[in-house]
Amino acid sequence: MKRIFCILGTLLMLAGTASAKREKKVEVDSLGNKIKTGWNFGILPSIAYDADYGFQGGVLTNIYDYGDGHQYPEYIHSLYFEAAYTTKHHGIFRFNYDSKYLIPGYRLTLDATYLPDAMCDFYGFNGYQAVYQHGWNQWNKNPMKMTDTTAYLSRVYYKYKRDLIRVAGDIEGTIYNNLKWNAGIGVLGYIIDDCDINMLNGKNTYDPSLPHYAQKPLDPNVDGLYEKYKQWGLIGADEANGGWHPYLRGGITYDTRDKRQGPNSGIYADAFFTYSAAFNAGYGQQATAGYNHLQFNATFRHYVPCYKDKNGINRITFAYRIGIQNNIAGRSPFYMNNYLNTLFIQRVYYEGLGGGNSVRGMLANRILANGFAYANVEFRFRVVNFDIGRQHFFIGLNPFFDLGMITQPYNLDQLVNMHTGGLYPTLQASVTAAGDDYSKFFSNNEKDIYMPHMTAGLGLKIGMNENFVLSADWGMPLNKQDNAKWANFYVKMGYLF
Repeated sequence: MKRIFCILGTLLMLAGTASAKREKKVEVDSLGNKIKTGWNFGILPSIAYDADYGFQGGVLTNIYDYGDGHQYPEYIHSLYFEAAYTTKHHGIFRFNYDSKYLIPGYRLTLDATYLPDAMCDFYGFNGYQAVYQHGWNQWNKNPMKMTDTTAYLSRVYYKYKRDLIRVAGDIEGTIYNNLKWNAGIGVLGYIIDDCDINMLNGKNTYDPSLPHYAQKPLDPNVDGLYEKYKQWGLIGADEANGGWHPYLRGGITYDTRDKRQGPNSGIYADAFFTYSAAFNAGYGQQATAGYNHLQFNATFRHYVPCYKDKNGINRITFAYRIGIQNNIAGRSPFYMNNYLNTLFIQRVYYEGLGGGNSVRGMLANRILANGFAYANVEFRFRVVNFDIGRQHFFIGLNPFFDLGMITQPYNLDQLVNMHTGGLYPTLQASVTAAGDDYSKFFSNNEKDIYMPHMTAGLGLKIGMNENFVLSADWGMPLNKQDNAKWANFYVKMGYLF
């Protein structure tokens, strides 16, 4: 999400030991830190502000059990809890459990998440084929500072309402040495609608007698891009309000990483299929059995140690990730095409492509298509290691370069023809019939569809005990069609990959 977080609060690091054994002073890990034992946890209270979402308050904690420490920095159990909400109804409510010791010989991950979002980003289909008009959603309290007051339409022009419910269970077993098999089952529930303008305006009432650019309240009569896509026939009634999608997943992984969180060396590669069914979509409008579909994903990550200090501690790591997601059978509803499939759920958001979870610095969900590819490249500098009490901390810097591109675009004319029952054989005919200017919304250059979207930036990492990592990333798009602002800022937990 394109938000600027103002983190206020104190980072409280509390640690307890539930094991009867004490830390062995003579035992250290590869970084020279004492081996951790027992139960340890960190708590991060935060206050955030966003112009559209309002003030956010919440708390998150990650609880680790290291047992007698023989496997450190690997943990025996990890329990993650997060609850956060804003004054304008954007929330995170999540529980995640991860262990490869609960069932000996198998890694088990469980996740239950509810993500209500009053303003989910929507910039249209096929990347650069959908023209992003910078001024349409850029409001300023001082109209004299607005580039073009006649261009402004609504701060939520590129938004729609989306609540996501996710419940998943994933398991991993060993085939031979570092080669693993993976299986998962879960359900994704989407509840979608137009933005609730009355709720977003709150106590502020829109005054039709004043120019809409001269007041902050949203004009309820302005249709956003999501509404227009429905009017033109690009989004059908059978997918316009979301639905429930149980899924089955299976694949293989190859993993030689030295550790799971922030590895210094090794390779992680996976290839898997996800079959998603569809039912109760449209909420009484139309059935969506036609949205049963099969997707294929593959990723390759490589971590290369570049420099160790005189104590043998790794200080610089070169890391990169390459991935692809394609729909190979059936039809996928539009709202599932910006969900980045994964074998193990480790983060809150898996949005793709664009934003802090895929292509940092680019507008969230800027690339929306049936299939896409992406790459992330970064240097990870461990600047300093230090202890506070019995806790081991580090500070790191990560310059990065990200890229995303479409591999399977939508056939826009085909969508319109299908959803309008053949009334409009082409998208341009449908847009013109609705009284809209086609050239303001779409590029006629088909090469734009496959043009790469690129960003660059810098990340800051603050970690505790190698597993609890607070991440702040600043990313800048290399093309203004990917973001009218010069940069986006993200505060999250953990490394991107």
